[in-house]
Amino acid sequence: MREFKRHLVTSALPYANGPLHIGHLAGAYLSADVYVRFMRLMGKDIVFIGGSDEHGAAITIKALKEGTTPQEIVDKYHALFVDTFQKIGISFDHYHRTSAQLHHETSQDIFRVLYNKGEFVEKTSEQYFDEEAQQFLADRYIKGTCPKCGHPEAYGDQCENCGTSLSPTELINPFSVLSGTQPVLKSTKHWYLPLDKYEDWLRDWLENGEIDGKFTHYPEDWKNHVLGQCKSWLDGGLQPRAMTRDLDWGVDVPHDIPGHEGKKLYVWMDAPIGYISSTKQWAINNNKNWEDYWKSEDCALIHFIGKDNIVFHSVIFPAILKAHGEYILPYNVPANQFMNLEGNKISTSRNWAVWVHEYIEEFPDKIDELRYCMIKNMPELKDSEFTWKSWQDANNNELVANIANFINRVVVLVNKNYDGEVPEFDESEVFTGSNGDDSEYHEMELLTLNDDIHEMCEHLRTFNFREALNQLMAISSKGNQILQYNEPWKKITKEPEMVAVVLNISLQYVTAISILVRPFLPSTSDKIRSILNLPLLEENNELDEMLDKLSENILLIEAGHKINESNHLFTRIDDIVVSSQVEKLKNSKMENVQSPVSHKPVKEEITYEDFIKNDLRVATIIAAEKVEKADKLLQLTLDVGFETRTVVSGIAMFYKPEEIIGRKVTLLANLAPRKLRGIESKGMILMSENSDGSLQFVAAPEGAENGATIS
Repeated sequence: MREFKRHLVTSALPYANGPLHIGHLAGAYLSADVYVRFMRLMGKDIVFIGGSDEHGAAITIKALKEGTTPQEIVDKYHALFVDTFQKIGISFDHYHRTSAQLHHETSQDIFRVLYNKGEFVEKTSEQYFDEEAQQFLADRYIKGTCPKCGHPEAYGDQCENCGTSLSPTELINPFSVLSGTQPVLKSTKHWYLPLDKYEDWLRDWLENGEIDGKFTHYPEDWKNHVLGQCKSWLDGGLQPRAMTRDLDWGVDVPHDIPGHEGKKLYVWMDAPIGYISSTKQWAINNNKNWEDYWKSEDCALIHFIGKDNIVFHSVIFPAILKAHGEYILPYNVPANQFMNLEGNKISTSRNWAVWVHEYIEEFPDKIDELRYCMIKNMPELKDSEFTWKSWQDANNNELVANIANFINRVVVLVNKNYDGEVPEFDESEVFTGSNGDDSEYHEMELLTLNDDIHEMCEHLRTFNFREALNQLMAISSKGNQILQYNEPWKKITKEPEMVAVVLNISLQYVTAISILVRPFLPSTSDKIRSILNLPLLEENNELDEMLDKLSENILLIEAGHKINESNHLFTRIDDIVVSSQVEKLKNSKMENVQSPVSHKPVKEEITYEDFIKNDLRVATIIAAEKVEKADKLLQLTLDVGFETRTVVSGIAMFYKPEEIIGRKVTLLANLAPRKLRGIESKGMILMSENSDGSLQFVAAPEGAENGATIS
């Protein structure tokens, strides 16, 4: 692994239109915090940057719904983010916001450079326009049916059901979220970044880790799913991407550029530049040079994100930086996958989430317990799941039974038998193994602790945080084994020399754990250091110094040092706590389901003549099968009485193929055929959508004949 003088770590900017949930923590923030705290312990020059993403159509939509202004929305959630991150222990060096003037200036400067270099392509295109609202519609102002999975409320930029990136014109039956009417296409001019022009160097950079023959990173160190998603984009052929939008909330296109009127920077150009403006503000606050972290090849830039942001951080933002010409590109983008909740995907719209600020309010003394469970189940390579039972088990069976139990036993024995003073012993017996492998001391060889710590550090350097946490717990387990193997509580009278060795070595392990636990559970580190009567860590070279001491046979806590009384690090969580949280989660979802339906507005009025153009027929499903490589789609064969039809329907989330054979359905028979996943679908089955998103067949009575018309 290449050594760098400096490291700049960023976490995805949370979107300021709602609170943080545990999926956000698992996706981008805990992993970054663990890595940064570890690097600080190793004495590295590292800066941890974050901020709130405060522009974009979703914020203006929320403001419209709540009868307030976009600024009031972002002010509210930015303040909540700052408080939540601080209380959950995410240790940003600076947390900024994209509504700040410095950010606007930074974004405009970068846009201006690209414009003056001729990097943009000016294109006039047809975009959706809401004639009733009299404005162009940003992607998030448009909804419709996803052409990939059939989800009826996909956005114009992405289907949140299947994750597919979309353009508004790909949506089936699009409608405006402002008025509910069908938008019309109207000409407008924007500036596009020609990603197709950069395709060759992007591929070389991603696959070979170099640009123009110069090393940038080791591709083999990147996660497979990150490179796989990027390769999929490249293999599909990159297309120019608009960098501006017709909006009234966001960063203005610089006013010295002709045609700027009414144009804002696209949020995916504006948002990642937030990392740069946040670094600038940190540098101002700390009398540093921000360019050392963005324009020097001696700095490693690392983006921690969720998998839904991979392409933006690994293709689009690097293209912007390279087109500018002065910035370094990411050294790594260790994106996590998604965390699910109690058997279902986390859904903010359905209130199926554990909100971090609510957890903090309910469990202010169990912050590290949540961090531990989240890191233990971090979705590093595949989707994972949080359950309240797993939270309880991690606490009771691991934190209480392992770390807390070990430290409590050692501290109690030292206070009871040595008046709280670290016992003295002959160091040569432990460090050199002079008693031989057959002695009772052979299980206490301290040199193996050094090896175990090095292994943990290697996992942390390579972003394997789950394995690093497992290694920490293995070190604590080894300490427990030392006690169990030697049973000092039984031998204090008959073998005092051996007991002194056992308890001293055990205290060396406890001291090591007080440092090793810091990246994962910072407040637990403080508690252990307080019990040991040692200074709290400053996260500045302590781990590096500990490794040096162990390699030179120097003890971590000296004989004669006075420790404090034991204090419970963790307490057991009762079953009733788990059941109450599960019940709360279910009730919150039910409340959301029972609330007024917030689906599409009623569409514009039609005439009877319009309606009778629809040819609705009774049909029976006679065969059903899943569509290959499309989790949401079923291929249905219908008996329409006078013929057999094939229809592709996005109902696989709600119905198994074998369950619906023989089901009577209502078919829109005269809908123009459309290919979905290469299968020609002739018609559409009518479904009703409940407020929880579930779908149900709109079916004719069982006695109705196939092919009968419905009027």
